[in-house]
Amino acid sequence: MTGKAWKSKISEATWSQLVEAAARARLHAYAPYSGYAVGAAILAADGAVFAGCNVENASYGLALCAERNAVAHLIAAGQSRVEAIAVITPGPEPGRPCGLCRQTLCEFAADDLTIGLAVGGDALPRIVERLGDIFAHPFRGGLVKKS
Repeated sequence: MTGKAWKSKISEATWSQLVEAAARARLHAYAPYSGYAVGAAILAADGAVFAGCNVENASYGLALCAERNAVAHLIAAGQSRVEAIAVITPGPEPGRPCGLCRQTLCEFAADDLTIGLAVGGDALPRIVERLGDIFAHPFRGGLVKKS
């Protein structure tokens, strides 16, 4: 795993579990327009894992990204705190969450949220980074305490 000069607090075993859950979700992606199937898996504060996949729509603005889909599952289960997220995309390089997903993650996580990025077939993230490093100056409603 690569990333900034900080150490992730997420264990390799947990990353493996998250990448596997994201890969399973990715198998169910509905991406007939882009062909870009994405899976995401969130680690909640209590250790539960919530996964999601992207769901495209002919009206592109109605598409739902895997990351936001996973957040919706987290909220539907009564949780509200994201501790880590793994995102798995087609290759050759891992894709990062879009701006909408970054803003959504900011609603339920602090700047130190750990994001692991993988490509289909990976067992662990290729890149591990912090939300605050890839999304400067997010809009915050004051609900999540910044780290």
